Amino acid sequence: MKPVSDVKLLQQIQAGDEEALMALHARYVSLVYSVVYRILNEPMAAEEVTQDTFMRIWHKSFTYDPERGRFVTWLLTVARRLAIDHYRRQQRREPRAGLLFMDEDPALWENALAADGSDELRRTLQSALNQLQPEQRELIELAYFYGLTHSDIAEQTHLPLGTVKTRIRLGMQKLRQLWMSETPVKPEIRE
Repeated sequence: MKPVSDVKLLQQIQAGDEEALMALHARYVSLVYSVVYRILNEPMAAEEVTQDTFMRIWHKSFTYDPERGRFVTWLLTVARRLAIDHYRRQQRREPRAGLLFMDEDPALWENALAADGSDELRRTLQSALNQLQPEQRELIELAYFYGLTHSDIAEQTHLPLGTVKTRIRLGMQKLRQLWMSETPVKPEIRE
């Protein structure tokens, strides 16, 4: 028997089917936990945020738009945002010692993207990030992967706030430019 697609399970969740939620949970709980754990580095907090992620899916499943991307990408975005919110509530300032940057542990993001068979997406993202100036990439990682504000980044890196904002803006412009120059990959929607 062919497994039920993510989109179909999401439609069943929208209709109030708890078993569909359990099926998505079983399918993605390990992936969500691993991404959340890398952000929080605390097992109990990662478990809590992982469960919050699936509760968010239950309550907000209607916000997923298949035209904007794959389900797993949306799911990991929800998990990442919840983990960053949790992190900000717990520790407002500096990233903890021992947190890894993307280039120090690229397997985390390769595994997250590869879970959906997105080899081309992973290569495109890795290629674009590798083309950034190191000072731009570092600040973007602090903002994106650790959820630090521009002020927090300025304090952490001992750079003027204006410099932080400029480097992030220029880095994001370059990423956008690089991303748009690649051949776009149309998301595959399975029903």
